[in-house]
Amino acid sequence: MTVLLTRTAVDGLIDPDGVLAALRAGFTAADPAAPPLRVRTSLPGPGTATALLPGLLPDVPAYTVKVNAKFPGAAPALRGVVCLHDVSDGTLLALLDSSSVTSWRTGLAAAIATDALAGPDGTVAVIGAGAQARVVLAGLAALRRLTRLIVCDADSSRAMAFALEHEASLGVPVEMAPTPAKAAALASIVITATWAREPLLGAADLRPGMHVTTLGADEPGKAEITAEALRAARVVVDDVRLAVAMGALGNVGLDEGDAVGTLGEVLRGGVAARETDGDVTVYAPVGLPWQDLAVAWPVYGAAVGAGRQREIDFLA
Repeated sequence: MTVLLTRTAVDGLIDPDGVLAALRAGFTAADPAAPPLRVRTSLPGPGTATALLPGLLPDVPAYTVKVNAKFPGAAPALRGVVCLHDVSDGTLLALLDSSSVTSWRTGLAAAIATDALAGPDGTVAVIGAGAQARVVLAGLAALRRLTRLIVCDADSSRAMAFALEHEASLGVPVEMAPTPAKAAALASIVITATWAREPLLGAADLRPGMHVTTLGADEPGKAEITAEALRAARVVVDDVRLAVAMGALGNVGLDEGDAVGTLGEVLRGGVAARETDGDVTVYAPVGLPWQDLAVAWPVYGAAVGAGRQREIDFLA
């Protein structure tokens, strides 16, 4: 039997602390023998289709294959499924909504990276007040003390709603910024989570000691930070090859030499997060298949343990 886990089911079953631990363990594990595959194609009209495989983690007896459709004008903009398979015989254990799995794993992985790379200051600016930024903030608040939040979004009403929500949930002063540059000028940590196809921040927007996590450049044509800004920073990625092929580096004409290393290397101690307090750091992930498994496996276990899951027999 295959367990069916909707967006609501995933959100209700997830244990953020457990996923943070699973993601950290995945980053600190040795590099996988199977290189991550991220296959993307354009579709007629505004959408794209992407497949990520194989999602593998040490000591987890399953793997994932994710198929996504991205339509920026839709809500949610990301639609698809994560297939969770038994690694011994390929049995389809579960089908999970990919929008929720992707949001949780991207946001919590970004929180780990931001905490590892940023300086001690807890002033955070969010550029792009959507679901992804919400998860990053939740994860970051679990890892460090936040002291102030600045919110910027092209939709002022959405920015205001986001600001009011987090003023209550985080218990910190929150203010609005009219432009990405003004938001960055007020914060030591900047989270960009947009669909931008033209950079939002340049070298002039960086200050000594600042950290930027850029989540939007996850496929060709998308960019949130200029090449000059990236060259001026210590850039850490999740996978160097993918960052050049379809991420923040290659999308602005940079190559593998413009990254100091991967987040896994930083967490394992092989690459320094910072060499001086004045370094500007950037985390620029694309998203890796094993991160989907870090969410899907514990959610599947929680569903089975609760005994309330919906099932279907695809082999009937």
